[in-house]
Amino acid sequence: MTKHDPFKWFETSPEIIRLAVMLYVRFPLSLRNGEDLLHERGIDVSHEAVRFWWQRFGPMFANEIRKRRIKGMKSSRWRWHLDEMFVKINGERHYLWRAVDHEGEVLESFVTKRRDKKAVLKFLRKAMRKHGRPEVIVTDKLRSYGAALKETGADARHETGRWENNRAENSHLPFRRRERAMLRFRRMRSLQKFAAVHASVFNHFNSERSLTRRRIFKLNRTVALAEWRGLCSE
Repeated sequence: MTKHDPFKWFETSPEIIRLAVMLYVRFPLSLRNGEDLLHERGIDVSHEAVRFWWQRFGPMFANEIRKRRIKGMKSSRWRWHLDEMFVKINGERHYLWRAVDHEGEVLESFVTKRRDKKAVLKFLRKAMRKHGRPEVIVTDKLRSYGAALKETGADARHETGRWENNRAENSHLPFRRRERAMLRFRRMRSLQKFAAVHASVFNHFNSERSLTRRRIFKLNRTVALAEWRGLCSE
């Protein structure tokens, strides 16, 4: 059975589409910034084409990255850090919940209108359904976490502390930079979609350069770029 080619009816080459999506999602660029960078490389496309490409192919690339990483991330069940961040949509406050493992990999993102026990339960069940149950769950002192973990039977694994959850707090920074470049979001659906895509792309290219030698970092970066260029290929 032949594999479906997602680029079949597009005149633009898959290499250019992958490059445009990577530039827009990975770096804090506007659509017009992406258009200008592609133009500097001799690629004449409009910013609306970049928008269409990331909306069409971004989730597809993210899903393929996620499948590959879940298979090889058995250690992600050891320690999770959970945290929520405020995101405004049309002036109304929403909450983006994120689960991060002990190495800084963003495991799951989930958007809700409320910050209560029900929202935490939905988020936890979604994350555990994909990644299994972790041995330790670290959160801040929001009471909703304790109530939700008690209902799921994981309250004995719950840890809190003043600086214990810095891993999750620091993982918000790349998304915050990206949010400012996009001039925020206008719909919950758009926020959920972009947060999931951004998390997968960030995980893929995140090499923890401060923890490895320069030679190893360059090798990991080259491998990540080669894998990206092969996403959704026949």
